[in-house]
Amino acid sequence: MTKAHITRRPLSSRDTKWAQSTARWLAMCGLRPNVISILSFVSACMACVAFVVAGLMTQHSGRGLLFLAAGVFIQLRLLCNLFDGMVAVEGGFKTKSGELYNELPDRFSDAVILVGASYALPVSAYLHALGWLAAVLSIITAYVRALGGSAGAAQYFIGPMAKPQRMALLTLVCVVMAVLEFSSTPVNLVHPSLGVISAGCLVTIARRIRRIAKELESK
Repeated sequence: MTKAHITRRPLSSRDTKWAQSTARWLAMCGLRPNVISILSFVSACMACVAFVVAGLMTQHSGRGLLFLAAGVFIQLRLLCNLFDGMVAVEGGFKTKSGELYNELPDRFSDAVILVGASYALPVSAYLHALGWLAAVLSIITAYVRALGGSAGAAQYFIGPMAKPQRMALLTLVCVVMAVLEFSSTPVNLVHPSLGVISAGCLVTIARRIRRIAKELESK
């Protein structure tokens, strides 16, 4: 298989026994890829709710629990992203509308998680813009990848702030923030992380455009 034919994000977790067993179990339970894709968006919305409610909390322990909940829902979103493709391809339940369900919920999920994160602490309103900026840039990174594929190039999933890296960083921040909240330590790591994600997305966009342009010009 050449790079130009790669349309799925390369994930080593697909080859693990636990992932393959779970995908088979989900298929046996009657869960189909499109439903799992929608569940990924539901998980993202729950993460967003946890973030927003955390920003309204005055009790540190309550906010800490909500940060942990947000981190769990972010990881559930990623697990749904893993298993919708596995059930579709490896399980043989791929549908003609599968690509639509695979892509659109992902883009909405990126947006609601990143925007929600910007409201996770009672801060000045202008800091909320960091979440909106990160959301817009994350969607553009995916657009550039898909645009390259539609133009006849490979779909480049390179980072440094592709979806797995964005969500990994945000999950780590959730865990650290939970610890800080439980210890009543007023440190804001959320908004600096959104700034890092935004900067990383700009680099990712530039790298993908460069790779795509180089490949198209070489044909």
